[in-house]
Amino acid sequence: MSDIETEISALKKTKTIGIIGLGDMGFLYAKRFGEAGWTVVGCDREDQFEQTKAKYAGEPFEVLKNGHYVSRISDYIIYSVEAENINKIVSIYGPSTKFGSIVGGQTSCKGPEIAAFEQHLPQDTSIVSLHSLHGPKVNTTGQPLVLIKHRANDTDFKFVDLLVSCLNSKVVYLSASEHDKITADTQAVTHAAFLSMGVAWKSINQYPWETPRWVGGMENAKINISLRIYSNKWHVYAGLAITNPAAHDQILQYANSVTELYTLMIQGKETELRERLMKAKEYVFKNVSNTDMLLDDNLLEKFSLSKVPPGGRQPNSHLSLLGIVDSWYKLGIVPYDHMICSTPLFRIFLGVTEYLFCTPGLLEECISVSVNDPTFRHDDLEFTIAARNWSKIVSFGNFDLYKQEFETAQEFFKPMLGEANRIGNEMIKTILERVREREQ
Repeated sequence: MSDIETEISALKKTKTIGIIGLGDMGFLYAKRFGEAGWTVVGCDREDQFEQTKAKYAGEPFEVLKNGHYVSRISDYIIYSVEAENINKIVSIYGPSTKFGSIVGGQTSCKGPEIAAFEQHLPQDTSIVSLHSLHGPKVNTTGQPLVLIKHRANDTDFKFVDLLVSCLNSKVVYLSASEHDKITADTQAVTHAAFLSMGVAWKSINQYPWETPRWVGGMENAKINISLRIYSNKWHVYAGLAITNPAAHDQILQYANSVTELYTLMIQGKETELRERLMKAKEYVFKNVSNTDMLLDDNLLEKFSLSKVPPGGRQPNSHLSLLGIVDSWYKLGIVPYDHMICSTPLFRIFLGVTEYLFCTPGLLEECISVSVNDPTFRHDDLEFTIAARNWSKIVSFGNFDLYKQEFETAQEFFKPMLGEANRIGNEMIKTILERVREREQ
């Protein structure tokens, strides 16, 4: 047994891990820590205590009545709750924190989380936060896990580092502000793009997998990613978008980019459109060659929801993807700078846009189609409206409106979400294997 293994084994005999919030990610942590041999306790809503206890009967952790019971006995407490509720929940359970323990959170935006800890936790409490940059159904092995040493000595920080080693994740050490900037850079714009796709399809009452217009590898990726987002809970995306100030600017820029690009398209200003997109391409993809791309159409062709017989790729304006790259350019973001903190979905976003912009002739085809072919004009109009609407909801900071818009589209796609998740999991697994091969 190595020295580290000996140290972890000793800690397991004396330390208790507490999880406040047994939603999808809270459950993932509780289960993985428990399976690794740690003593784990957790809780969810007190009014659903009996249901939660029955739901997790037989799992390698104990369900307690509420966060007071968890806080008073745990040596490391993780708040795995919605970003909009973090301050309220910490204010309730924070005073019950065990003397000298460590507290962290799993929210996607660390600014409000850290502020809540500083306001409501006892001063003797250490603060070490974390964030797994993937969804609850993704294998944690090799995925980025951010650790944030905000208020802690080296011993406490090392304890948390040793604890999360059982996840086999790729640990990245950042400050809270660095985390929030990077997550905004890698997720805000791309989430806005695929949320807007879903709303646009709902608005024209069209399932894209049922029409021959949405055929081809890139279309498969766009459909699968959009539906994968809508198969999750709304607060996963609302927390990042609304509580992170950097995300506000980026989602606004995305709506502006989409609007301005669409305006050039319908005005027939092909030369101006080309010049703008070529500048964005040079800025974002200046170090990418067409022989070094992550994805290709043949790979993505395998992951289709479509019942339409394959008939070749349908030329498309791809306004949603053009808007992503244009907004990165306008914001001065080079997404490759943040690959160490990239989520599985972000790697696919980046791979698809990379393929569109760097495959010889493909970007030129998009520009020509967007100006001269009206086939996707209605789709692009609805998409532009959706992108602007998401931007307004985020700028208002309105969680209720966000939830309403999200769940309305989610209900529209509900019949296919299970199948989309299955195919999406296969797609992500294949692509991540290719990423690992390229990084070796």
